Amino acid sequence: MIKDSLDEIVNDLKSKRDALSLAHQKLKSDSDDWSKSIIVMSLLTGGIESIKMKLQLDDPIWALIPILLSSVIAACSALIKFRNFPQRMETIINASGLITNILGKARNRKSFDDELKEEYNNALTYLETSLYPDQRKFFLLQSHKNLIAIMKQEEKYYGLIEKVNNHEHIDLSDLSDSDDSETRHSYRRTRDELDITEHRGRPLDPVIEEEKQNVETILEKPANEEEIIKTL
Repeated sequence: MIKDSLDEIVNDLKSKRDALSLAHQKLKSDSDDWSKSIIVMSLLTGGIESIKMKLQLDDPIWALIPILLSSVIAACSALIKFRNFPQRMETIINASGLITNILGKARNRKSFDDELKEEYNNALTYLETSLYPDQRKFFLLQSHKNLIAIMKQEEKYYGLIEKVNNHEHIDLSDLSDSDDSETRHSYRRTRDELDITEHRGRPLDPVIEEEKQNVETILEKPANEEEIIKTL
């Protein structure tokens, strides 16, 4: 799709930058999961060896368990090295940084000129060389969904601001996602618990007599002082 306006370029660059961020997040999550597995198995191997020594277990099964765990750890380490998580994440980070830089320049431009077009084409190259086609399709789809959801939420937000400026009644539940029924139910429950309108009709405790007594005490105080002075 040909993009010939500045707004289209900015929106397209945002979606591609977010796609790279999502890809980096997925790679980091996978790398962390493999690393955690290796840590757990290493601790388990050391624990089994300590139990063997303390309890003096000579059964062949106890001797095989640490060997099997060590083999699995070695296989996981080799797989992590084969998938090359650090280099792939570094490539994505560099491409994301370059696209973010071009996005900043596009936001500061007033028109779509030849220089910006060249930088935009470079951004496309960075994306295409960082992700495989199937990965690019998957993460761009997720990025587009996220950006559309953000725009819808911002539209609701600015609509509520306009209502506030016009002194209109607003319902903060409009800010919640329509698909998140559980969050909306929790908000309504909390709002009902904090609502004090139902207590406005409750009669207040009578304080008229107490106020009257206080007033009489204040009025009588000078008279009492005069009586004390006369007595002296």
